[in-house]
Amino acid sequence: MESLERFLCSIALLVISLLLPSNLAQQQQHESIRTMEDFSGYPIHEPGQFGSINLASSLSVDAPGLQKQIDELSNFSDAPSPSVTRVLYTDKDVLARRYVKNLMALAGLTVREDAVGNIFGKWDGSEPNLPAVATGSHIDAIPYSGKYDGVVGVLGAIEAINVLKRSGFKPKRSLEIILFTSEEPTRFGISCLGSRLLAGSKELAEALKTTVFDGQNVSFIEAARSAGYAEDKDDDLSSVFLKKGSYFAFIELHIEQGPILEEEGLDIGVVTAIAAPASLKVEFEGNGGHAGAVLMPYRNDAGLAAAELALAVEKHVLESESIDTVGTVGILELHPGAINSIPSKSHLEIDTRDIDEARRNTVIKKIQESANTIAKKRKVQLSEFKIVNQDPPALSDKLVIKKMAEAATELNLSHKMMISRAYHDSLFMARISPMGMIFIPCYKGYSHKPEEYSSPEDMANGVKVLSLALAKLSLD
Repeated sequence: MESLERFLCSIALLVISLLLPSNLAQQQQHESIRTMEDFSGYPIHEPGQFGSINLASSLSVDAPGLQKQIDELSNFSDAPSPSVTRVLYTDKDVLARRYVKNLMALAGLTVREDAVGNIFGKWDGSEPNLPAVATGSHIDAIPYSGKYDGVVGVLGAIEAINVLKRSGFKPKRSLEIILFTSEEPTRFGISCLGSRLLAGSKELAEALKTTVFDGQNVSFIEAARSAGYAEDKDDDLSSVFLKKGSYFAFIELHIEQGPILEEEGLDIGVVTAIAAPASLKVEFEGNGGHAGAVLMPYRNDAGLAAAELALAVEKHVLESESIDTVGTVGILELHPGAINSIPSKSHLEIDTRDIDEARRNTVIKKIQESANTIAKKRKVQLSEFKIVNQDPPALSDKLVIKKMAEAATELNLSHKMMISRAYHDSLFMARISPMGMIFIPCYKGYSHKPEEYSSPEDMANGVKVLSLALAKLSLD
């Protein structure tokens, strides 16, 4: 009799819930449905599933809590607030890692770390033998930067798991969060160090064992061990490698680092491709001399050769006639660097990027041809032209794009398809699994500076889209 009363009561509550505000109504419906299932012995819906649209309406983000965590994490910094400096394997980095691992544990995740400090937090699904769906980003920060770059994709991912748990969702495929080691090249000059290794870079693994040092001549292995990693006596970093197909899909939530979403008043960017840079080092050698005594016709000025090449970089990029092709001379150094001395040496470092690899490589070829031509014309020596790295761009997976776009639509959030012109760990995760990225607006497109900012509302929108997209992919 008592069971019958509970059953009738649950029906009444289910009807009443239709008149309540949406979030409260959804919660009441879930409780009532569970009571009815317990009484009847038959499921009203598949376990853990309330239907995609219904799940969307039940997602509730703790935006103030997420903002508080971001603020707290920013305190682990070697620069005063509002700047953030958090460099790989420093004391502040180790403390920040501990903070994130604690949050993962509080979310009920199983936490593990690999030999270089990539951190994984896993929520087991009902079919744990299936490849998991992963998400995540990085928390290292270049000197005097902001507190949102990468961090939103880590703390936001933990909140996304909490959101799904609060909604009553149960994943089929496991969900896993990854905190990637050293996305920034600050300490060892290598971008996306952790994700490159996860993607199986044997060359990098070997270099890290023997030839990679920081500016204070500390080796990578020494630094890693000081932080509690790389403890294998053989320094075998191949244990970090993941096989292709290790994950069913990977999604990274990130601030846009550009102004497009804010300027167009849009909530979400669904990233379709990531442009990859090729980095070049170029050096010219000429004859120095006194700035007043050596006449212009007799000069072999390495500085002017560098200046001419810098303009040639701009020319060749514009010749591509694509807005997606960009080139930057980020470093130009002259020797001896005195106002009254003709430069005898010049050093340039050039960044070229595109989502079209062939088009980018054509630009590189033209830059090299110009360097040779300039050297001959100015009678200086092109002593070095080196391609430091030439990573291929990455395309987002069609299924992942579809799920992210569906999630935004079901959440009534405006969105657009866009490319990422910045480097991300997702570029290398694409070599392991289908990949996608979610962008949220950031103030004036600022990033890598203290003014970097994304509002709690925008972060909450991103977390909701991430939550729903993860749920969809976990049930596939």
